[in-house]
Amino acid sequence: METKNWEEAKRIFGAAIKYAAPDRARFLDEVCNDDANLRREVESLLVSFDESESFMETPVIGGMAGALDGNNKKLERGVCFGHYEVIELVGVGGMGEVYLAKDKRLGRRVAVKILNEKFAKNESNLKRFTQEAKAASALNHPNILIIHEIGEEQATNYIVSEFIEGKTLREIFESSPLKLSEALDMAIQIAGALTAAHVAAIVHRDIKPENIMVRPDGYVKVLDFGLAKLVEQKPIGLEDETARQNQTAEGMILGTVNYMSPEQAKGDRIDGRTDIFSFGVLLYEMIAGRTPFAGNSMSETFANLINSEPQPLSRFAANVPDELERIVSKTLRKDREERYQTMKGLLADLKDLRENLAFDERLERSNSGSGKNVTAGLRTETLNANERSAQTEYSFTGQRKGGKFLASVAAAFLLIAIGTVGFYFWYQKSAGISNTAKRSLAVLPFVNGSQDPNAEYLSDGITESIINNLSQLSGLKVLSRNSAFRFKDNQVDTRAIASQLGVEALVTGDIRQMGDNFIINVRLIDGRDETQIWGNQYIRSSADVIAAQNEISRAVAQNLRIKLTESDAQLLSKRPTDNPEAWQLYQRGRFHVFKLIPPEVQKGIGYFQQAIRVDPSYALAYSGLSDAYRTLAIGSEVSPIENLALSKTLSNRAIELDESLSEGHSGLGMTVYWGDWNWKESEDRYRRALELNPNNAMAHLYYAHLLATLGRHAETAAEMKLARELDPLFPFGNALEGQFLIYAGRTDDALRQLHETVELAPGFWMPHLFASMAYIEKGMFEEAISSARRATELSPAQTVSIANESYALAKSGKKEEAQMNLDKLLLLSTERFVPPGHIAMIYNGLGEHEKALEWLEKGFEQRDPKMVFLKVDPKWNNLRAEPRFIELMRRMNYE
Repeated sequence: METKNWEEAKRIFGAAIKYAAPDRARFLDEVCNDDANLRREVESLLVSFDESESFMETPVIGGMAGALDGNNKKLERGVCFGHYEVIELVGVGGMGEVYLAKDKRLGRRVAVKILNEKFAKNESNLKRFTQEAKAASALNHPNILIIHEIGEEQATNYIVSEFIEGKTLREIFESSPLKLSEALDMAIQIAGALTAAHVAAIVHRDIKPENIMVRPDGYVKVLDFGLAKLVEQKPIGLEDETARQNQTAEGMILGTVNYMSPEQAKGDRIDGRTDIFSFGVLLYEMIAGRTPFAGNSMSETFANLINSEPQPLSRFAANVPDELERIVSKTLRKDREERYQTMKGLLADLKDLRENLAFDERLERSNSGSGKNVTAGLRTETLNANERSAQTEYSFTGQRKGGKFLASVAAAFLLIAIGTVGFYFWYQKSAGISNTAKRSLAVLPFVNGSQDPNAEYLSDGITESIINNLSQLSGLKVLSRNSAFRFKDNQVDTRAIASQLGVEALVTGDIRQMGDNFIINVRLIDGRDETQIWGNQYIRSSADVIAAQNEISRAVAQNLRIKLTESDAQLLSKRPTDNPEAWQLYQRGRFHVFKLIPPEVQKGIGYFQQAIRVDPSYALAYSGLSDAYRTLAIGSEVSPIENLALSKTLSNRAIELDESLSEGHSGLGMTVYWGDWNWKESEDRYRRALELNPNNAMAHLYYAHLLATLGRHAETAAEMKLARELDPLFPFGNALEGQFLIYAGRTDDALRQLHETVELAPGFWMPHLFASMAYIEKGMFEEAISSARRATELSPAQTVSIANESYALAKSGKKEEAQMNLDKLLLLSTERFVPPGHIAMIYNGLGEHEKALEWLEKGFEQRDPKMVFLKVDPKWNNLRAEPRFIELMRRMNYE
């Protein structure tokens, strides 16, 4: 099935699972219309979750166990399987072989599972396997193994997943006991993954240590949502273990019995509460070092599972909190009606427990001064009743019986702390010590988990909204979207990304739509060691997605320990609009305008106009529309007078609606700069924009642009430094810095800067254009011509590079070639707007000064935005004593 239709099938499946059978059929009739292929794909997904047994629960018998005999030929290193290049064999199991491979298209390491011939020949096996693979691929959660692709190559079926380096939870159990804090952290991550699956109506049905991978940084990945294992080094879990055990177990899957729910053991229909029970077994084992119902034989284990209650955790581990006992006990109720009814509720209790224990530990450290972690070791040898009683009394007396005493101690310490902090800040102020160091952060583009290109604007829009929210906080330096979005398609090495961006922390996430809900996963990562500082999942309706952005921003700030002022708190509560439809239309507009291609900009204009019709008070929509019209005037060589006038009107309207909108002031600053040549108002607007938001990187950049064209080069350098700190990998800004260095007479520095920008963005035309300008000033005309022509190749719609090429041709004595280019531009100017300043530049290079001045006059009349460079561009130095040129400069407010 085509990717587009498959994505549509997944979307419909997510909505259809909410309906009962009769309603579901009517729903499919409506949404699938007469598309039989689409209907068939959706129904195949639904079937895989309506049946009581999963593929993984089917007994593995006969020939499947014998698949380990190595009938399949091993693929050697370097062999290409599709666009995957084999690195090494890392596992062999009942279903086939697992290879570590390189994805040659995206340059990443992946795991490729190649199904063995015996397994794939069974049509029923293959069909069910494919159905569940597709269903699993619909899940997108940071703690769930990502399935990249399933397919067929040369009659061989394969599955591709992310490659995980780490150990299974089973291997960790066998190496050393877990600390309580470690167990809780892992449990919360697993519960988060299962919560996401259950929201999508997917039940895992096989939770056990072999299906949990833990990376070296402690990050957990849940495997096997109906798929074979795709992991590192060796076969993990059911396949290998089952293949051995089946030889003596008459085809029964012994490896999962210890983790089954009673309803699974009885063959009853299962639901999400089955996973809750299995999760409880896993959590019990993480703490006690053994499963709660394990017997000496499979039949004894089954009997215990159906009839016996588990022993208290305190029998096998010391210092187990009462709340943890309660949570585990509730997960292991035989009657599913008495268990937690949702994984979400269980996850909330686990998080509350972790927070309460962290508070108790901090308080105990404060009391004892020792800093020891009393829960450092969980598991002990079996204790006798008296020893357990004494230890429990010693560890938890304060919690259970001494609440008033602890409250008094806490109050006393609080008073001491307040006094100490007060003295500290008084001393700092008295001694003139500054404490203005800011935390630094980048928000990477959220992944479009829906895999629907039409939904890309949502992931980009939420990313940008969070950036805008956080960038306004006084205690935080937030990088611009321009640099952050360079990592839109590659966020694997977060440590390297943080290093390139020069930030301490990163926010990453993904968003997907399931029916009327959005599922947003967010992670805050320490850029130094890639550890997760904080993470959460938000499930919100479309009406609540705007509020979710504010919640996420607030949570990020709090977990970075940013002290929020009253003004900061108000900013994080502010909504640009209360209308979710208007917000989505605005984000669609931004998505198209950022492509910077005239047809796309026009699409963006249409969406902004719709957003304003839906919410006439939406200030950001007016600001976005203003940006779009200005983009057409400056970047697309269309008639500037009308577009810049519209841009100015819309920016003023945005400021009228919201005077505190930094983007409104910086946008107006740009418009009056390019269109009115009103240097003072432009500077005032930039300063106001930066007063409202010092992290407004574009305001810094265009303020530097203004300063450069006014000849204030020292101030330009200072402002560019601030812009570069907020946007270090923005090719447009880096290229402009090269241009400004030319105007400051630093051509060698300019060329170094521009060569670095070419390395950063080889396909970007502007550094080649500015390099041609630098070479002209050095008299290196052949290099100038070559660079200008390269700019034209990369961006054939613009004409400034043709003007620079022609100027260099004329100065190098190739006047005929320069004249040919001039004739082309003159002809083009009869068909569309060509900036008159470009034509004037060629006449000036040819030595036809009167013609050059005539075209500069036309540039003034037509409000050619490129006239702003007349004061500092050295190519006009030969005309600066001409009375007509002096008068032109005066009318442009330069003198």
